[in-house]
Amino acid sequence: MSVTFYMKAFVAVALPIYTLWSLIRDRFVKSALNNIPGPPSESFFTGVLESFFNNHGWDYHKKLAETYGGIMKIKAVFGENELYVFDPKALHHIFVKDQDIFEETPQWIQGNGVVYGPGLLATLGEQHRKQRKMLNPVFSTAHMRDMMPIFYDVTDKLRDAMLARVKNTPTEIELLSWMTRTALELIGQSGLGYSFDSMTADAAPHPYSKAAKSLELAWGKLRLSTAYLLPPLSKIGSAKFRRFVVDLVPWKDVHDVRDIVDVLTKTSTDIFELKKKAFAEGDEALAKQVGRGKDILSILLKANLSASKEDSMTEEEILGQMSSLIYAAMDTTSSALSRTFHLLAIHQDMQDRLRAEIKEAKRQQGGNLPYDQLVGLPYLDALCRESLRLHSPVPLVRRIARQDIMLPLSTPIKGMDGREITEVFVPNDTKLTIGIMASNRNPELWGADAEEFNPERWLKPLPESLVAAHLPGVYSHLMTFIGGSRACIGFKFSQLEMKVVLLTLIESFRFTLSDKEINWEMVEIVAPVPVGEEAPRLPIVLQRI
Repeated sequence: MSVTFYMKAFVAVALPIYTLWSLIRDRFVKSALNNIPGPPSESFFTGVLESFFNNHGWDYHKKLAETYGGIMKIKAVFGENELYVFDPKALHHIFVKDQDIFEETPQWIQGNGVVYGPGLLATLGEQHRKQRKMLNPVFSTAHMRDMMPIFYDVTDKLRDAMLARVKNTPTEIELLSWMTRTALELIGQSGLGYSFDSMTADAAPHPYSKAAKSLELAWGKLRLSTAYLLPPLSKIGSAKFRRFVVDLVPWKDVHDVRDIVDVLTKTSTDIFELKKKAFAEGDEALAKQVGRGKDILSILLKANLSASKEDSMTEEEILGQMSSLIYAAMDTTSSALSRTFHLLAIHQDMQDRLRAEIKEAKRQQGGNLPYDQLVGLPYLDALCRESLRLHSPVPLVRRIARQDIMLPLSTPIKGMDGREITEVFVPNDTKLTIGIMASNRNPELWGADAEEFNPERWLKPLPESLVAAHLPGVYSHLMTFIGGSRACIGFKFSQLEMKVVLLTLIESFRFTLSDKEINWEMVEIVAPVPVGEEAPRLPIVLQRI
């Protein structure tokens, strides 16, 4: 029987049950969230989710923030009440004070477990804390300094490949693919001690690269199905049994994801075995590898060997870290870099100012800038911060409350009954969407120009309202890398990557807009798509300096 038959059968059984349950819940059980204002439901079946998760929903989200403030009720599937939050005090409780109560959703944990294995993205509680404790040292400032030669080597190859494409006249290139290749090669060499890409224009893509780039689209086709089917199905039988079922089910989209995951897993396993072999042969063999034994995986394996049994990770967990780190470091950073270059193509005066700062710093240094001098360039730093503020690569994240809890607010709201609300009772199992973009653009914190791209704001004292808000973000009052124990562990790595790539390319090229209008789509990781097209890409014009 076809997949369509099974899906229709599932809907035929589940729909009446959900409908009856939601009618009883909404009509006879007074939800604690009913008094919270929010946008009116657009559909009994999907609430406001079609507008809320629309790829072009930027204006919709801006209107929500202006209308309802830092917390609001969102109607979801079959009338279920969820919360949308960007109030600063509420964010502090969600990400720091009560972070053990506000967990990642089951769909996120189990989905990442299926795709990447039991790494940081797919673990909770003590297991997550143990893994993070082991990984924290490899993302230290000291280790970032050691990575500088690798970063410059990769970005020099990127520049040379672009110079080969761009002769003496302005030339249009597709920038997103180059940024994705660069991000993968940087995390490959400095993270795994492995090269995925020669960084030449005619290089054939590595199977891992092809698989990793196609994963987001393939998994996206299953997002709605996995949201409701994955949590219960992932608890049935062993992994071997579940794989048998996946192979058996005649569902092409599922098989596409399966095949991609197989490539990712095989590549990670092969790299891991090579690394273990080098370890067995000693320091000389490690020094001959890409990364010269200073890559994240090598340092992690050394630390794991000397750790106690309680603190050490299993081989399965280490493999999980490898795929998780590549996922976290590739598409988010390539999105951020592409957006920053696009902004500089729009704002030529800012591009000129950045180029002048870079040239003067390199003139004084007499070559590549060391870590401390690079991260200390004021205008480069301001541009990166402002790009990451206004255009976070990930605009929304999700959480779920694991027990009843009160969520206090910085700014009171008026309930549907007209009374002032200073804290919201959040029932167990309530889903929450965290507005990263809404927090980063909150005019109450950032001022009247919060929606404008203004790097100058970082070159003078920040608004007192922002400083006093005590946002829980790990990076410069921004929620871009979130906060607490699940904050992006590689945020320093990402910043360094952005700065090295910008330094290398802005010195050699002028970036200008192509004649193609670009829509930046509000998907899980924001992506540029030319108007009239479907696939993400960023045409941009380069001219040699």
